[in-house]
Amino acid sequence: MSDTGSSTDGKTDLPNGSLSSSPEEMSGATEGRETSSGVEVEASDLSLSLTGDEVGPNRTYTESSAEEKDSDSMDDTGHYSINEANRTYNLSHSEEEEEEEEEEEEARPNCERDSSDDDRALEDWVAAETTALPRPGWRAVQALRARELGASRRFVREACGARVFVQRLRLQHGLERHAGCVNTLHFNQRGSWLASGSDDLKVVVWDWVRRRPVLEFESGHKSNVFQAKFLPNSGDSTLAMCARDGQVRIAELSATQCCKTTKRVAQHKGASHKLALEPDSPCTFLSAGEDAVVFTIDLRQDRPASKLVVTKEKDKKVGLYTIFVNPANTHQFAVGGRDEYVRVYDQRKIDEKENNGVLKKFCPHHLVNSESKANITCLVYSHDGSELLASYNDEDIYLFDTAHSDGAEYVRRYKGHRNNATVKGVNFYGPKSEFVVSGSDCGHVFLWEKSSSQILQFMEGDKGGVVNCLEPHPHLPVLATSGLDHDVKIWAPTAETPAELTGLKEVIKKNKRERDEDSLHHTDMYESHLLWFLMHHFRQRRHHRRRRDPGTGTTDSDSDDSPSSSDTSDDDDEEGPDRVQCMPS
Repeated sequence: MSDTGSSTDGKTDLPNGSLSSSPEEMSGATEGRETSSGVEVEASDLSLSLTGDEVGPNRTYTESSAEEKDSDSMDDTGHYSINEANRTYNLSHSEEEEEEEEEEEEARPNCERDSSDDDRALEDWVAAETTALPRPGWRAVQALRARELGASRRFVREACGARVFVQRLRLQHGLERHAGCVNTLHFNQRGSWLASGSDDLKVVVWDWVRRRPVLEFESGHKSNVFQAKFLPNSGDSTLAMCARDGQVRIAELSATQCCKTTKRVAQHKGASHKLALEPDSPCTFLSAGEDAVVFTIDLRQDRPASKLVVTKEKDKKVGLYTIFVNPANTHQFAVGGRDEYVRVYDQRKIDEKENNGVLKKFCPHHLVNSESKANITCLVYSHDGSELLASYNDEDIYLFDTAHSDGAEYVRRYKGHRNNATVKGVNFYGPKSEFVVSGSDCGHVFLWEKSSSQILQFMEGDKGGVVNCLEPHPHLPVLATSGLDHDVKIWAPTAETPAELTGLKEVIKKNKRERDEDSLHHTDMYESHLLWFLMHHFRQRRHHRRRRDPGTGTTDSDSDDSPSSSDTSDDDDEEGPDRVQCMPS
């Protein structure tokens, strides 16, 4: 529709797309022109700004040019008239074009049509994951003014949970000391020290602000260190560790910045990937292993480790990769591993004869009995225990409401990253768990807003290609990450402007395509099981050889103060190949 007007009296004309659509509006507009030219110019500018037409003050249209552009016009009475000849021509022409397009579409090979449909679907999916967010509710200037006036006593806590700080995260520096990929990071309660463990079997305690190690010691483990954590309220004098060798060890640190001793307190029959600390307890914590066993460990006991539960699905053991204690109810803990279920237990109500001791289970409904055989690589509770976050291998990240009943569906889903090559971590970020953070096989760190599931930040976190560990600072808007690189990276919101997420769409598309391709090809399943069988066979041969040869007996690190071990299964009970925590460095 067009509205042609005269430019002889210096007035700006309205091109195609005028807001007038009825005779009453047109008559009203005519009266406005007769009354005041200034009002007409202002209304024209408003109309142009809303319709998107670009007409500057030096650009005018004449009646003839407007008529040339549009044969359809509105007569003096405001009624819409159509040139029938042009209409007939346009209709016949458009029908011919549609027939030609249909013929071309039919002539196009099916594979090309399928690929174009897939590309279009992928574009739509990426667009849905990267839509613009509304303006944030927290404003830095107003918050600073309120703090100066004494009206805001929670400025730091609110700032740490502000979207604007997450969007300004930038790499500050790296901490270099390890000779292998870094598998674990953990801040102490005050946030002044950061512990890291690596494939080099060492643990380093960092003064991360001054970029120097405070303490470095041998862990006593025989294989990759998977976790090292400060026990709460221990004065930063006790570190709990677990590793691929299945050992759970304790390191006693002295005030003179040295490690007095490490001792074994538990032994799993498979790799132990994660420990679960009980908030405010310097003596008790939980461990989980690929032997499906959960140990409760009390350092006040002569034999610290006692079996709490063996995780099973019906009669089959389920190897575990992750465990976490509910911070709001320390009797409850959640585990995840070699199947699709998040299992929640209550230490006071574990009866393995009834539902294998499980209090409740969660799983995305589309993964139940799925052929993809999804595993859970990491899970964490939110700050108040009201939510559970679970990361699935070669799948997405899912958020569950812990108040929901057994078998309830997830409430949020976070997409875009890739979790396939390693046992990848996931975490909440922010004092009230406002954000979700995860590493990716593409070497990037992804941060989503929890409430909207939208990606807020996207950072290159590992040159080696995989980011595994993500540790938020307990009090400041600071994030520590690590992966296949041999260093630890520290991030802080120091960028002058929010991140533009350059290259995000291309990386998301690449991750999605690779995941879809892998889901269609399961040819490596046999090779994986064969590799596991050979490794298992060599492990047994080495074990028998050590028994025959007294010169290769137990080392000092094996004959420790507390020989607690699992007696629930033999080596032959291990189920399937171990998942790789970190590729060989």
